[in-house]
Amino acid sequence: MSDSAGGGESGGVTDAVQDSEADSEPPQQVPPILPESDCVEVGESTEEGAPPAAKRSRMIEEDQVLVVEPVKIHDEMPAQADLLQENTTPSPQRPLQCEEENQKGKEVTIPDKGVAECHQNGDRGHDAPEEGLKPEDEPNSDRSADSPSVGQHLGLDFTQNPQMLTGSWTEFSNFQENYLKGCKWAPDGSCILTNSADNVLRVYNLPPEIYSNNWDLIPEMNPVLRMTEGDTIYDYCWFPKMNSLEPDTCFIASSSRDNPVHVWDAFYGEVRASFRPYNHLDELTAAHSLCFSPDGAQLYCGFDKTVRVFHTERPGRDCEERPTVVKKQGQSGIISCFAFSPCQSVYACGSYSRCAGLYSCQDGTLLALLPTRHHGGLTHLLFSPDGNYLYTGGRKDSEILCWDLRDPGKVVFSLKRNVATNQRIYFDLDQSGRYLLSGDTEGVVSVWDTQTAPPDENEELLQPQLKFQAHWDCTNGISIHPFMPLLATSSGQRQFPWPGDSEGDSASDTEAGGAVMSQREIQQDNALTLWWAGPLSPPAEENQDQKTAVPEA
Repeated sequence: MSDSAGGGESGGVTDAVQDSEADSEPPQQVPPILPESDCVEVGESTEEGAPPAAKRSRMIEEDQVLVVEPVKIHDEMPAQADLLQENTTPSPQRPLQCEEENQKGKEVTIPDKGVAECHQNGDRGHDAPEEGLKPEDEPNSDRSADSPSVGQHLGLDFTQNPQMLTGSWTEFSNFQENYLKGCKWAPDGSCILTNSADNVLRVYNLPPEIYSNNWDLIPEMNPVLRMTEGDTIYDYCWFPKMNSLEPDTCFIASSSRDNPVHVWDAFYGEVRASFRPYNHLDELTAAHSLCFSPDGAQLYCGFDKTVRVFHTERPGRDCEERPTVVKKQGQSGIISCFAFSPCQSVYACGSYSRCAGLYSCQDGTLLALLPTRHHGGLTHLLFSPDGNYLYTGGRKDSEILCWDLRDPGKVVFSLKRNVATNQRIYFDLDQSGRYLLSGDTEGVVSVWDTQTAPPDENEELLQPQLKFQAHWDCTNGISIHPFMPLLATSSGQRQFPWPGDSEGDSASDTEAGGAVMSQREIQQDNALTLWWAGPLSPPAEENQDQKTAVPEA
């Protein structure tokens, strides 16, 4: 099923291993939307001998063909199932007719409130596409016009602080200072990937209780998969075409110190293939940054003044080298981050030399080099959905800059955040490009509404719409779910002992030092946390109804 790190050249990453039905495995499954619902038909009997494994579902053997049990539910997951278009918060319920052909007449209950229209970008300062929040086209074009999935989407609501749902804490307490280094939702939204100081990549499934109406019973999350790298992990990313219904597309790329780029199977945690970059001395060198092309056909790796492009279907050492410095001109420094334009054949590279460059995807030609405005090396890049704007952020830099790529070199506005260390602190945009979210060194998450930025005016500081304390330690990672109003945050940072904690000249000094150290230990917060950022149950409306009923009485 998977190639070893040394034998990655023999086959492509996306080669299907489907020679026998017995060897095939089910795709990663999204938990049932409503356990009490009977809108999904299953087989008559289950296969009792199937061994339990991470991301492995119960299978049904019918006429010697393996059928994945909850396929109907997961088939609707990436395509914005009707149930996911409604608010899943506790609120008054109303019946909804099930649309499955085999389940006519049966009903399931979904919350009544919280359906919000898709945030359109036609009214914002940035020229973004009109259908921003829709991750993909609806495959079922024959749905009725009154279906909730037509023209509607469960939108983000930042008029109030997000509500904490659950998280993972115990998993990162067994290793001393096992702080997290980021989190990323899978492209189909079925699971989330984390990186931590113990050099382990963990995969968490979306808790099934989130689809229910009782969020008080959501337990702590536990990883279903652990993938251990040999040394410090530099970067990691999902395959952009990942779909849990297609096992061949479920894999992750990661790069670590003194190791080749590994491609991990997202079902079993095994190395499926490896890409081995070599320098001019024919020595194996590690990539500092990774990113798949939007179509998934190529894997871009960042090195010192060089970008190497591997073909996903041809693991090994063969690659295309694209120097970023030619005749002492160009973008110097280590290429630390990538971002691809969603609308044009252009990608952006950020480097530790504090600048960003725009390149052609065809041959790597430098198209534009943005001015050096950051005070630290760039650690993260993001394109707006319309491809006209680029957001850049750096280490030990308190600004996120928004660049207008139609006028390279022009900063539209800046966003202030507290970044006091060299740690990579991510930020993220929602599917419409309206809301930008970022954590900071103090654990605060800021939300900016880019629609409030005045167009065609001079650069100015954009004030956040909302701030909330997500963690007591550094909030280094934040990721917005592809089509649900869910946020994932990760926290933690390396802690250094106070100078007075090594030795005390007197008993009072020792006691004082111990008190300071105990306080610092309390401030440590190494966790992955999920937040609900959608509309909550409207108690205000209920109170208003009660108030209006009193005068009438």
